[in-house]
Amino acid sequence: MRDPDVQLMLRVREGQDAAFGELVSRYQNRLVSIFVHLVGDRQAAEDLTQEAFLRIYRARNGYEPTAKFSTWVFRIAQNLASNSRRSKGRRKEVQLKTSESGPMGARPHEQLLKEKSALMPTRQLDRGELQEHVQSALELLNERQKLALLLHKFEEMSYEDIAETMEMTPSAVKSLLSRARESLRTKLEQYMK
Repeated sequence: MRDPDVQLMLRVREGQDAAFGELVSRYQNRLVSIFVHLVGDRQAAEDLTQEAFLRIYRARNGYEPTAKFSTWVFRIAQNLASNSRRSKGRRKEVQLKTSESGPMGARPHEQLLKEKSALMPTRQLDRGELQEHVQSALELLNERQKLALLLHKFEEMSYEDIAETMEMTPSAVKSLLSRARESLRTKLEQYMK
């Protein structure tokens, strides 16, 4: 297989730890980004990323390159995110919105936003508001639509690779993405005028 990441994983299987470090550097930020969108929490996303790499490393001896490495990695990520949401639902955690203040006043990232926005033109604030609306619209998508959209738009994966990752047919992925786009268009059209 010509996939350079598969070649790295085969080197990991042979005991070359530096190859694993290379895979971590190639996929760490990508996984954190996917997890942030799927679970909605940066700390949880970083923890899930670490868990994904642990699973990859533990599976190294039995690794067989039957697909692109990214397909395998994102399938692991999908499973971890699903498990995380299920267990989170059982714990009955209360989520605070980032706009709420902590006991010591505004959170540091909110304070930075306030300081920056005082120096920026109004259109920057508008872009920030639009980003909030886009993020909110993404949160309303179901889990499968969100993952398919993230893999297609941000990871630039083909329908075939997404289908393999999500264990669907390419035509089902196409339909899923179409429904996700339509849902986003409906939710965001009032902000795009």
